[in-house]
Amino acid sequence: MKIYLFEGKANLCGENVKKYRAALKISQSDLAARLQTLGVLIEQKAISRIEVGDRVVADYELAALSKVLGVTIYDLLGLPEPAAKQRQPKQKKD
Repeated sequence: MKIYLFEGKANLCGENVKKYRAALKISQSDLAARLQTLGVLIEQKAISRIEVGDRVVADYELAALSKVLGVTIYDLLGLPEPAAKQRQPKQKKD
C-alpha cells in the first residue's frame, strides 16, 4: 500500500495526540490500553509512530483517541471548530 505524506507526515494529529496525552500524564502504553478497552487493537509502538507522524490514523482510531483524551476531533487535527449551523428543512417541490 502506498502511503501519501502531507508535509512529510502520514497524519495531521500526531503532535496533538502527544500534547494531550502528556497533559493527562499517561504513557503511550496507558493510552494504547485505554484504546483497547474501546475495541481499538493498537499497541504502544503504534502510538509512538502516530505521535511522530510515521503512521496513518484510521477514522475510527481518531474518534477513539478523541474520546480517550477528552478532546474533539478538531482539537486532534489542529483545526478550528465549525460554527454551529442550523439545518433548514428542505422545501417540498411540487
